[in-house]
Amino acid sequence: MDTKIHRYRTFLLGVRDGFPIGAGYFAVSFSLGIVAKLSGITGAQGFFASLFTMASAGEYAGFLVVREDAGFLNMMLMTLLASCRYFLMSCALTQRFDPEMKFRHRLLLALGVTDEIFGANIARPGYVDPRYSYGLFVLPAILWSSGTLLGILMGNLLPANIVSALSVAIYGMFVAIIIPPAKKNRVILGCVLASFALSFLFSRLPALSGIDSGTRILILSVIIAGAAALLFPVKEDAAHA
Repeated sequence: MDTKIHRYRTFLLGVRDGFPIGAGYFAVSFSLGIVAKLSGITGAQGFFASLFTMASAGEYAGFLVVREDAGFLNMMLMTLLASCRYFLMSCALTQRFDPEMKFRHRLLLALGVTDEIFGANIARPGYVDPRYSYGLFVLPAILWSSGTLLGILMGNLLPANIVSALSVAIYGMFVAIIIPPAKKNRVILGCVLASFALSFLFSRLPALSGIDSGTRILILSVIIAGAAALLFPVKEDAAHA
């Protein structure tokens, strides 16, 4: 009985810690829902896409590809590039798993690897407790999916000009993500500026302007990230700092 109470309390602790994460996710996913609506995605499709993806940049890239009708291959590659950081987080998280942790827990925990949930799990001492992780994940998952659904539904009810204006809010999220690290790191700042310049050129040059936006983002992501990795490799000491 004591073990059951401990497991229940551990789960509730995760729910408590996950609430502020979920509240932030709800606001962001509402803007994502507006973008999904403009891409012709239904409420049910948006809800389950958010529930099973849980990745802002990855979902935005996927919705953009749908809007441009760029094909499944582009969608897979775009989502993979936008979400590849989760591979590193997952590898780091497995180092904190109990070697005896069952496969079903490992499989379910993989669904809940986001930046904030990863940070909350890593911050706890000792092995990762699956029950805490489940509690941590449940509200963010529900609120993220519900925010996307609400954004789509509101997009169906609001006038087209208001929906178009609200769709700009998603760019505010990306600005909030890139500005802080760009202010601290000149290489990141250079990558951001290069992405602006090259994206503008791709949209204006006759030979390149015909490429759909999803493919353009994919090409530029590979070129800029690859060039930065070759020209400005991160030293091992700096990576562990």
